Amino acid sequence: MRLGADREHDFAAFGLPGEPGTDAFWAAARTPASVPADDGGRLALFLWRGSPALISFESWSEPVPLRRWRDTDCWYAAVPMPARLRVTYQLLVGEGAYADPYNPVGAGADRSIAATPDIPAQPHWPVFGADDVLPLPRTRLRWTSERLGGRRTVRVHPVGGGGPLVLLLDGDDWLYLHPAMTAFDSAVASGAMPPVTLVFLPAKDREAEFGCRPELWEAVRDELLPLVAESGVPADPDRLVVAGQSLGGLSALYAALEFPDLVSRVACQSGSFWWTPDATGLADSLDGPAGGAVAARLRAYGAELSELSGLRVAFDVGEHETRMLPHCEPVEALAERAGAAVRVSRSPSGHDRVGWRHALLRDVAWTLDAP
Repeated sequence: MRLGADREHDFAAFGLPGEPGTDAFWAAARTPASVPADDGGRLALFLWRGSPALISFESWSEPVPLRRWRDTDCWYAAVPMPARLRVTYQLLVGEGAYADPYNPVGAGADRSIAATPDIPAQPHWPVFGADDVLPLPRTRLRWTSERLGGRRTVRVHPVGGGGPLVLLLDGDDWLYLHPAMTAFDSAVASGAMPPVTLVFLPAKDREAEFGCRPELWEAVRDELLPLVAESGVPADPDRLVVAGQSLGGLSALYAALEFPDLVSRVACQSGSFWWTPDATGLADSLDGPAGGAVAARLRAYGAELSELSGLRVAFDVGEHETRMLPHCEPVEALAERAGAAVRVSRSPSGHDRVGWRHALLRDVAWTLDAP
């Protein structure tokens, strides 16, 4: 279906009756509304009122311009979407980026979430709108790191009375964009996972800190974990799960390989396993060797299959991350071949934090389902 200036009733197919641009139309507007497409996917309708705009999708497609409906203040785009997709998006208007005012499902103050109706729900993740303020943990630690330099704020939250430490890399995203504290509270209260203590670790320089370098993990071991222990928050420091996404996923698995006494449980979503020391110098960083530096490191374990027998690692990658899969798949296989307990799954998303939410809870629970 293609909306056109001479097809006045096309909006009705999306459940939006009435003359576009009227007050009655805007009062009924809810987006993204979608209908089935001939290719098995969906055609999703997005709206904006008053001025030209673009829709910017997170790591899924190029920006999509909205078209004006006749001489009204209604701007729209009918966007083809594949089957099984959950994606974050923004409306770009002039110099600003905005959440979709007609979509109640937000991710922070300036993002919204779209999902095709053929994917499973994400239990435990509450709906927050763009104007809602996410709850924050009460415990706030000021960490001045000698190894990493600078000062950062680390928040800590005991869930269900506290338990094994769960270190959330890119912690600010899980505080201010996606309500991880509330989601973990719900998961523990429902019995989906045991009590845990969340540590939200923000990054100051992701490329520098999450590359395969030891400084971050030396600082976590020697500075951050003692600081958490001194805070008085209930926690079991002998059981540590590291959860990371993208470069954070790379760093989490690197830590398990190089600091096995510190990290033996990993929840890794869309790990940037294309990474090599010289990858940023390539015209396209994903054009390097499959699995990058981590795959090369794992191959060194091949002669002794029991070397990683103490590691539990859950891997998840988005179904629509077609260029990431050739890097993630060899790392998954090599980790299992080297003796690790491995779980592999695929989420209905691209390289997008909203697609990682369900895997985060499920896979942290799985890593703890063993002594």
